[in-house]
Amino acid sequence: MMRRSVCRCSRSVCALLASLSLALHLLLALLCLAILQRSCDVPPPSRTQTLHRLSEPNLTSQEVSSPKLSSSSQRAGLSKPSTVVRVPGKGGDVDPLLTEGPIASLNMAAKMAHITPLHGALGSGPSKLQALFNHPLYNLPRPEIQDDDWLLRVKPKVKDNDRDSTQEWLSDSEEGYDAVRWDSTTDSHPPWLRFHLGISRWQLYDRKDPDLRALTEQLATHRIVSAVQKPGGTQLKLVMSFPNYGQALFKPKKQERDAETDTNLFYFSDFERHNAEIAAFHLDRILGFQRIPPVVGRLINVTTEIKHITTDRRLARTFFTSPVGNVCFYGQCTYYCSTEHAVCGRPIALEASLAAMLPDLSLAPRRSWRSPWRRSYSRSKLAPWEKDSNFCATVKKTPPYNKGTRLVDLIDMAILDFLMSNMDRHHYETFEKFGNDTFLLHLDNGRAFGRHSRDEPSILAPLQQCCRIRRSTLLRLRLLALPQFRLSDVMRESLSQDPLTAVAPLLSEPHLSALDRRLGTVLQTVRRCQEHHLNADVVYDDVAGNTGSDVTAGL
Repeated sequence: MMRRSVCRCSRSVCALLASLSLALHLLLALLCLAILQRSCDVPPPSRTQTLHRLSEPNLTSQEVSSPKLSSSSQRAGLSKPSTVVRVPGKGGDVDPLLTEGPIASLNMAAKMAHITPLHGALGSGPSKLQALFNHPLYNLPRPEIQDDDWLLRVKPKVKDNDRDSTQEWLSDSEEGYDAVRWDSTTDSHPPWLRFHLGISRWQLYDRKDPDLRALTEQLATHRIVSAVQKPGGTQLKLVMSFPNYGQALFKPKKQERDAETDTNLFYFSDFERHNAEIAAFHLDRILGFQRIPPVVGRLINVTTEIKHITTDRRLARTFFTSPVGNVCFYGQCTYYCSTEHAVCGRPIALEASLAAMLPDLSLAPRRSWRSPWRRSYSRSKLAPWEKDSNFCATVKKTPPYNKGTRLVDLIDMAILDFLMSNMDRHHYETFEKFGNDTFLLHLDNGRAFGRHSRDEPSILAPLQQCCRIRRSTLLRLRLLALPQFRLSDVMRESLSQDPLTAVAPLLSEPHLSALDRRLGTVLQTVRRCQEHHLNADVVYDDVAGNTGSDVTAGL
């Protein structure tokens, strides 16, 4: 009797347990379905958010391979789980982010969207930058360019029907004929060569030239096939080469954009900044000078675009992996080339500026000039111009400043340097072919934009001591002081079109505000000169015959 009772009880318990098990399985199935549905509804992180994460100072290779980042990257379609893969013949472990992920995404997006810092404005509102460039002051007629006014002339070495995939062209320079080669299967006239051919006696490039867009796109997106250290200079620089023989000067990110130069640090000991090179190009263009070669920001893959392709043994020996897994290198140079000042990816992504290289010196020789207002580069000595308030009178009697436009060219450069707080202008260059009748090249601007909270009035010494300025420069400065063309606004708009803006603004708001403040200082200096001298002695009229109301309206 008892045995039957126990059996009936056991069957009841088993039935109850089976029911509970079935209910739990149904509940788990419903939960899984809900979770899957929710994951499908969550929007993937944007490319900008991913790039912002890459730019975080504390990002390491361990964080990149963490489940959190890997899952979000997979949802966004940017990368695979970050497992280390051994690549034969490459001498080390390579992360899948080398050929995929945010670096490739940024560069491909720039290419697909035709991002260029030279055309149009982002956003749907009215473009102050476009309105500025449409102003008559930015469209003044120039003298008709003669054959001798072009820096290089290129003509085919062979007839059209005899060319193969590799072309040879000859450039007519003062040194004779020199061969320039490229692969015509991709582009019979590469943008870097078209840029060189567009250099004239009057300007480095034409702002409205459509070839300039192709050049900036190449700098931002084309495959890098070689990276070697540039000899000379005080800090690390590389020369990057592209498949069509074009080259660019590479300067890496060394500090955060909002980091100000230490007030106790001398100007000649400061870091060079990649964003300063980019911003200087945009400012030079906004001022209407067009004397800085085009510069574009780019996110570089330290491993695949430098380490694995360099043929520079001295550079290759300086690569190492930091304690947190970032790929670093430091090269060889006078300053800041040591393990303590290494350039590091995060973990392999590195911001950099790429500037279009000027023609080779064998094709277009350049002359380097020592600036009369060069600083002493000493911690205790003063330069002659710092001790003599009448220093400009001596300069005006000294060739090449005693005739032509060389003096006002130098003052243009001083105004540019003051606006971006660049104290490191010890030399400048010109193309030998044009002699003294040409523009100055505004090269090497990496120490600009170091401090926004303080202005350096000594940079304006050429203007203060000589009281001389181009009329076209003065009119453009007045135009940029007007609310509808405020310098900070057009600079912000111009910089917003650089590819690296996807990571962070290239100049902080305090730096942009400093531009407006310094512009006011320049105009005030000119007014003081006009009060103490005849206007004809102060203003060099280079717009004679173009003084109509359309040019000077409101100025």
